[in-house]
Amino acid sequence: GDMDQNSYLDIFSQKGDYYDTQKFDLTLKDMWLRKRKGCWELKCPTAKEASSDHSQAAALCTRYQEITDVPEIHRRVGEVLKVSPEETQTSSEQEDEPWLVRCGLVCFAEFTTERRSFTLSEEEEGVQIDLDQADFGYHVGEIEVLVPEGGDVQCALEKIRKTAQRLGLSNDQKVEGKMDVYLRKHHPEHYAKLLIEHVL
Repeated sequence: GDMDQNSYLDIFSQKGDYYDTQKFDLTLKDMWLRKRKGCWELKCPTAKEASSDHSQAAALCTRYQEITDVPEIHRRVGEVLKVSPEETQTSSEQEDEPWLVRCGLVCFAEFTTERRSFTLSEEEEGVQIDLDQADFGYHVGEIEVLVPEGGDVQCALEKIRKTAQRLGLSNDQKVEGKMDVYLRKHHPEHYAKLLIEHVL
């Protein structure tokens, strides 16, 4: 049957520290700066397509670009926080501390996630299903397709829609992400601001 073709990929645990300014300049723009295993990552929304896509698949998905290149992260964060590049330049050997201080960035959330990853079958190539369990007691799953720069986003959306259908998932209801739940529990003011700005 269907289930025999499922392949179990991986299980791992990772701690993430999330940073922003006191005024939440980054997260209010839906930009998420985090440090995991000593590496910086910046998740920011991809530029919206010129034609507004109101399809069911688009409604079901959030699209982010994930940046791991540190100079590029410094540049993007500097643009938002209006900190000039000269001030944020650090050689790779230097500590993060001076950069964080100059930008006024502080850690606003930290939690550990245990993730189990699966692929369903060969027919939806490149589709990964992640089941996450956060250490503050929340479980959530996501269907993920990574699209290379300039890749076919529509095709990826369609794959996600088909996979969701196979799993019996509907898009009637927006599921809360781990961060939504964490902030609602621990930082209700920050959570409220993000809701007002329609980030969450």
